[in-house]
Amino acid sequence: MFKSWVLTCLSIIVMLSGVSLRAQSFGFGCLGLVGGYAGYSYQIYKPTGLNTYVQTFNLIRKDSLQGAMQNFGKSSGYRVGINFFRADLKGLILTAKGFYQYLGEENDASVVSSYGSTYNTSFDFNLRSWGFGFDLGTSLTYSLSWKVIDASLLFNSAQFTNTTNNPGAVTIVNTYKTDKQVLGYTVGTGFILAIIGHYVSLEGFAGYTYLKIDMVKQDNGTYLTVNESSSTEMKNFIDKGGFNAVIQLNVGFPL
Repeated sequence: MFKSWVLTCLSIIVMLSGVSLRAQSFGFGCLGLVGGYAGYSYQIYKPTGLNTYVQTFNLIRKDSLQGAMQNFGKSSGYRVGINFFRADLKGLILTAKGFYQYLGEENDASVVSSYGSTYNTSFDFNLRSWGFGFDLGTSLTYSLSWKVIDASLLFNSAQFTNTTNNPGAVTIVNTYKTDKQVLGYTVGTGFILAIIGHYVSLEGFAGYTYLKIDMVKQDNGTYLTVNESSSTEMKNFIDKGGFNAVIQLNVGFPL
């Protein structure tokens, strides 16, 4: 599925690259627009291995928990990027873009120790992604355009941090990371709403993100295990991605 999606994207880009850029009718400038953008991103994902780790954490401490650790699966953050160009191709609006995205989710739990003191444990997951892609749309009205397809390749790196704060004691921090970037992709649809001509616009995206991360490890080579009482390495940290939504503000300049 992933390979076929990549081949389809490349084929579309190659075909479109042979079409002359005619942006005058949209007021873009002779070659279109270049600009930047920033916005909010929301991602649903399925971390089967991580949630099993959380559930075992709660089970081991079920008689001393003041507040249980919640499951993971909904992260949010920001996206900043560049529109390398946005141009009109005989009525079809093509954008080539690149971006950096940060998503995070954190949960914690309070535990009463055998000495009667309360300590806090937090689990923090974050996902950093570099993305490169394109969208192809059409103008519906003077100010509103529909992005028929919006697709990007993602280069992902994940981090999981387990922090325990004991009153009067040293804070214990264990950090696990992917040892290399993991490929993923997003595909969906969206809109572009012009605010100031075509130079300042509000843009939205909704679609599906493919995301799969098997293992994370510490800098010393120790892998995260299926639970804190096991020596078996976790191999399903994140099983798959899911729904993704982005809302962003674009600023463009004529080429």
